[in-house]
Amino acid sequence: MSWEFSILDALQNLHTPLFDRIMVFVTSLGNAGWFWIVLGLGLMISKKYRKGGILVLGALIFSALFGNIILKPLVARPRPCWVRDTVQLLIAVPRDYSFPSGHTQASFAAASALMQTNKKAGISAYILAALIAFSRLYLYVHFPTDVLAGILIGICCGLLSGWIFGKAGEKREEKETERKQ
Repeated sequence: MSWEFSILDALQNLHTPLFDRIMVFVTSLGNAGWFWIVLGLGLMISKKYRKGGILVLGALIFSALFGNIILKPLVARPRPCWVRDTVQLLIAVPRDYSFPSGHTQASFAAASALMQTNKKAGISAYILAALIAFSRLYLYVHFPTDVLAGILIGICCGLLSGWIFGKAGEKREEKETERKQ
């Protein structure tokens, strides 16, 4: 854990008033996954992008189940700002556990889901996901391994959403073929 505090403490040297405001804004995009939920719902409106919206929302559901409902209480890892409470936080002290980073996990789940239907949008989503993940370290509310786990679990949730949607589509096509015969 000491190497993780070394990284977090080194990031404290990057603070400037402008960068602080930017990171607080970026991290707010991940609060409760609201940005990704709105994106998924927005994609659902158009028939052209509906599959992407379904994948994003499915990935967010899996992410919430695996990360927030199962892993966080199971691991019960304290946050770095709880352990070193002398660090001045720029956001409210989070009340839930640290592992895995929910902001990071939801962001990478949504980006991975989106990447399966729209590469250009997926790349943009990955860039935003990476910024959100970095903001969690910058703001001293997650350890680096929380963020790494969030990235990995998020990617898996995005891929799982695509796989399940693909299987459901195959079943639907089989039924259509059987009905036509």
